[in-house]
Amino acid sequence: MSRQNRTDRAYDVVLFGATGFVGQLTAEYLAAHAPDGLRWAIAGRSTTKLEELRERLAALAPGLTEPALLRADVADPASLRDMAEHARVVATTVGPYLRYGQDLVAACADAGTDYADLAGEPEFVDLTYVRHDARARETGARLVHACGFDSVPHDLGVYFTVLQLPEGVPLRIDGFVRSDAMLSGGTLASALNQFSRGPQMLAAARDRRRHEPRLLGRRAYAPASRPRYAKEVAAWALPLPTIDPQIVQRSARVLERYGPDFRYRHYAAVKRLPFAVGGVAAAGALYASAQLPPARRWLSNRLRPGEGPDEQRRARSWFSVRFVGEGAGRRVFTEVAGGDPGYGETAKMFAESALSLALDDLPETAGQVTTAVAMGDALTDRLRGAGITFRVAAER
Repeated sequence: MSRQNRTDRAYDVVLFGATGFVGQLTAEYLAAHAPDGLRWAIAGRSTTKLEELRERLAALAPGLTEPALLRADVADPASLRDMAEHARVVATTVGPYLRYGQDLVAACADAGTDYADLAGEPEFVDLTYVRHDARARETGARLVHACGFDSVPHDLGVYFTVLQLPEGVPLRIDGFVRSDAMLSGGTLASALNQFSRGPQMLAAARDRRRHEPRLLGRRAYAPASRPRYAKEVAAWALPLPTIDPQIVQRSARVLERYGPDFRYRHYAAVKRLPFAVGGVAAAGALYASAQLPPARRWLSNRLRPGEGPDEQRRARSWFSVRFVGEGAGRRVFTEVAGGDPGYGETAKMFAESALSLALDDLPETAGQVTTAVAMGDALTDRLRGAGITFRVAAER
């Protein structure tokens, strides 16, 4: 199915899970920034909550193109298929995705509908590839995971850094993340679920490797690394156990501009040693707690999915990702930076990803693809226009 054949669908973008915490922020962003004439809808299982949200959006953005309301429920696969068949792009915030996401991915792959989510769950992404990549390639659907803070700044930041380095040579890039943000209930739930499923996650990764074509004549890898003091950013570098390095590696496997031999390492940057030690201890405690169902339930009840910090706390939050790239004797320092990463900026990244898939002139891709592969320059330009910084800090 060609994308031109989808222009007669009722909606350019459907936002599923619009009444959740991040869903509402994304809906507000779309109401304020969507171009005139965008045909969009908000979807969820409660029509009453959707109507209340639409009223709030109308008050926030008078004169906006009013979104349609669609009732869809993860417990009703027929409703997901109907939603996918009427949309060019479905963007979903309904997680944890491992628990709630597979039927919607299947519906979009079958319908040839572009799909975007906020998944930072490696097991879900690997299962999606094995189960739905081939079908999506047949129908022309683009399945794009991790369209929020996981992993847009890192994926597009590495892509931006690669473009500053020589072509056709081995490239080495390290990313260093700093942030002053709070977790959402949805992020905590996904992290706990992921930490509790170590064997299943490894099995899904092995199964994916059996299905993926081998990379011939090139190499792209994101090795595990050790904590270290990184002089290049004057901070302690702690390896981050997130999905971001895997996403970057997959972009590098597809895009030849990353060179014949590409390596990426991903760290949290911590200025003071006591905070670095405390961070390692806290991560270890969270991982250990996730192995025990009572402890996992207790932690989940402290911050439930759909809950998050208030507007004042979000307004004070920020993030910065510094990249150090090297190739052919050249060294470049770049940065991607913005405001509150977990909510405001994630909603911005997510909404702009959906708009880019629906409206931009993009490379011809299909199947499970990353943000850099699917949207690269177009999404980078959108985010720059929306206030997220992509800059070259220094070159040597």
